Amino acid sequence: MPAVSKGDGMRGLAVFISDIRNCKSKEAEIKRINKELANIRSKFKGDKALDGYSKKKYVCKLLFIFLLGHDIDFGHMEAVNLLSSNKYTEKQIGYLFISVLVNSNSELIRLINNAIKNDLASRNPTFMCLALHCIANVGSREMGEAFAADIPRILVAGDSMDSVKQSAALCLLRLYKASPDLVPMGEWTARVVHLLNDQHMGVVTAAVSLITCLCKKNPDDFKTCVSLAVSRLSRIVSSASTDLQDYTYYFVPAPWLSVKLLRLLQCYPPPEDAAVKGRLVECLETVLNKAQEPPKSKKVQHSNAKNAILFETISLIIHYDSEPNLLVRACNQLGQFLQHRETNLRYLALESMCTLASSEFSHEAVKTHIDTVINALKTERDVSVRQRAADLLYAMCDRSNAKQIVSEMLRYLETADYAIREEIVLKVAILAEKYAVDYSWYVDTILNLIRIAGDYVSEEVVPVLQALQAPACHENMVKVGGYILGEFGNLIAGDPRSSPPVQFSLLHSKFHLCSVATRALLLSTYIKFINLFPETKATIQGVLRAGSQLRNADVELQQRAVEYLTLSSVASTDVLATVLEEMPPFPERESSILAKLKRKKGPGAGSALDDSRRDPSSHDINGGVEPTPSTVSTPSPSADLLGLRAAPPPAAPPAPSGAGNLLVDVFSDSPATQPGLGPSPEEAFLSELEPPAPESPMALLADPAPAADPGPEDIGPPIPEADELLNKFVCRNNGVLFENQLLQIGVKSEFRQNLGRMYLFYGNKTSVQFQNFSPTVVHPGDLQTQLAVQTKRVASQVDGGAQVQQVLNIECLRDFLTPPLLSVRFRYGGAPQSLTLKLPVTINKFFQPTEMAAQDFFQRWKQLSLPQQEAQKIFKANHPMDAEVTKAKLLGFGSALLDNVDPNPENFVGAGIIQTKALQVGCLLRLEPNAQAQMYRLTLRTSKEPVSRHLCELLAQQF
Repeated sequence: MPAVSKGDGMRGLAVFISDIRNCKSKEAEIKRINKELANIRSKFKGDKALDGYSKKKYVCKLLFIFLLGHDIDFGHMEAVNLLSSNKYTEKQIGYLFISVLVNSNSELIRLINNAIKNDLASRNPTFMCLALHCIANVGSREMGEAFAADIPRILVAGDSMDSVKQSAALCLLRLYKASPDLVPMGEWTARVVHLLNDQHMGVVTAAVSLITCLCKKNPDDFKTCVSLAVSRLSRIVSSASTDLQDYTYYFVPAPWLSVKLLRLLQCYPPPEDAAVKGRLVECLETVLNKAQEPPKSKKVQHSNAKNAILFETISLIIHYDSEPNLLVRACNQLGQFLQHRETNLRYLALESMCTLASSEFSHEAVKTHIDTVINALKTERDVSVRQRAADLLYAMCDRSNAKQIVSEMLRYLETADYAIREEIVLKVAILAEKYAVDYSWYVDTILNLIRIAGDYVSEEVVPVLQALQAPACHENMVKVGGYILGEFGNLIAGDPRSSPPVQFSLLHSKFHLCSVATRALLLSTYIKFINLFPETKATIQGVLRAGSQLRNADVELQQRAVEYLTLSSVASTDVLATVLEEMPPFPERESSILAKLKRKKGPGAGSALDDSRRDPSSHDINGGVEPTPSTVSTPSPSADLLGLRAAPPPAAPPAPSGAGNLLVDVFSDSPATQPGLGPSPEEAFLSELEPPAPESPMALLADPAPAADPGPEDIGPPIPEADELLNKFVCRNNGVLFENQLLQIGVKSEFRQNLGRMYLFYGNKTSVQFQNFSPTVVHPGDLQTQLAVQTKRVASQVDGGAQVQQVLNIECLRDFLTPPLLSVRFRYGGAPQSLTLKLPVTINKFFQPTEMAAQDFFQRWKQLSLPQQEAQKIFKANHPMDAEVTKAKLLGFGSALLDNVDPNPENFVGAGIIQTKALQVGCLLRLEPNAQAQMYRLTLRTSKEPVSRHLCELLAQQF
């Protein structure tokens, strides 16, 4: 409650609060509150006018009742009336009530704004501060629009009191954070910088907070603040504790202002002026020197204030990264904190040293503390400190200490907390791959990693196969062992201990203990064995011919067994050798383990994880070039989502190994490609989508079509935003189609001529398994005769945090106007869930761009001159009219853009052919933008009237 003088106390309020505190039960409290609310309501509605004191008292009671958790639906007008009072206590209670109870949409906001304007114009510093505090506390856009222009004027006015300037700076900061576009940059920006020289330290502190926020968006407007900030910082650092008595905190002069000034300087590069830079370096050295002095007080507040300045100083030194002497001194100072009794100081020291380790000037100094950091990893009781110690070991690792650090991290991994095990595994794998000096050490390290923490080792980490001979080995070891033996098992077949029968029996002994994905991989290994080791053919054919394989409940295993058995029986030796030849070398790429760690760390982890600049001699164990931070990670083979050169990926890929990687990023624009000879991408694409002939034996191996799709009457209507979601994909093929708190549906597709392939990715965003998961494509109306969609079944269960993939092969039979529907049904926590979306398949997806000369275009344009062949629409622009964006949308729509055809260079002209199985529909378009009127005129001419209208509607919605 506000402080009031003794004679101005509100006895009725004190009695009411005492009654509330003396209530023995919740019911008694509610009864007393209801009685008081009835009394206040009657007073407000009574014929007798209340004086200012009574209004203040009753408004205070309402405010107290609200703070107890009860709703207040009256008294707002009485609080607004208090704003016009000339008494401070009454005005203060009015502003307090408004700040707490009045929302930005209140009808009273205009009255409140008028009262605030009167107080700001009153030149009474007390009233002005109350008004500024209210604006900052409410912080609504309406208040920002009303006062954003007045507050900067008050801030830089020469006759404003110091307290008013301080309040104005903080109020402007609040409005800028809420609505940056409302705060105009103008003449006041240069004047506000000079507030750093103000004699009042409170004004300087508030001004630094404001400038720090503003300069992040407009650094050039405030760059003159650097020299002033250095000057002010120098005066504070060099002053004694007695010089700034009002702003000295436990013998530390102005610690909050010092920290704010140091943070402001981190928004800019090192000063170019030699004098300013020299003065700043002197300040930083002074802070480091003072850290070595004995403390002037044993109070924790003294050490906290002193260390706050020190750590911010070190952050500035790291930010500049240009003063070797200061960087080494900062490292030595942090080294002293590594053994400090305060856990927070040890944590901050480890965190700061992680950044120092990436600097070429201080890396060697950081390495001198390796024993202390290893000890912290072993003995720290706080898991967060142990995690920072592991981060620092990773950052300081290079070729000289890699074996020591990797062995210590492996030793720690045996007892590490489950929360950080996966991250430790990734770090060990990266260091072993990056700094391996010989294969034996690398192999031993990775095998130990799998032995200690196999559940946390992803498929990117596992190397070779010797550990398969252990009685119990992790499934990841079986996967990689199967792949490597299938490719290179012939290289060790001469040794009796690894002869072909031994290799096969070793792998097959693990077969029945593995998951479906691993067994599918092993079947591929077996067929490769027939090519590598003909003597194993009879044994492997017996395995493939077994009933457990040919009649397996899993369609993937059954299909592989049938196809591999047929291939091994009918193919000649030469054909078999060609089909099952060794995989081509993988292209050079960034380490997939490092990419996984970057994803786990988050978007800002790239620079912290990359330390290649300090050790240019480091190399990949495979002889590859050291990846740079800008290298784009090539997706794994399973990420060839469009399958233009490889077989389609399995419908249900293994779930991610880490909880931090819930949904796979499927929207990369650069799918992995395999080098090699063969048909062109378009020919491969079209041949893959061509349905098998009915008489072909291979037709029996194709995925069976669903027994019966539910009709439109069996599913619910599309969700309200279905049309809006569909419009997002008219000019693009990849993106997130739908997302809520349970499910994410992503789309990646490609279309050639009248055929298309679409991948749908269903991600479970919860930690609970989806049951009876069933996505189905439905053809409303006559769409079944216009568009053929062949779907592949997906797993009926989707684990929490996992993602499943569904493949759709699409063929356009003839022109269509209505997209197919996607119905998704599943059970979540026992409750049925269902939603219906419009599948992003529109007629323009089968648009083939056509180039033509101007003469041909106009000739064809005249031929399509019948009224029913043309569709035209004039509409207002819904988005900014940008020529490049318009061009990109038209290209994404599918047409070819023709240059130098239209006499007006501002217009866009396009041509293309819609490919269907039954016929081809030629299409010409012309888009005329009018930037002055913010309007478009779109004209489309095709040989079919419905197509013209439909394409015109689709394209117009994009602008």
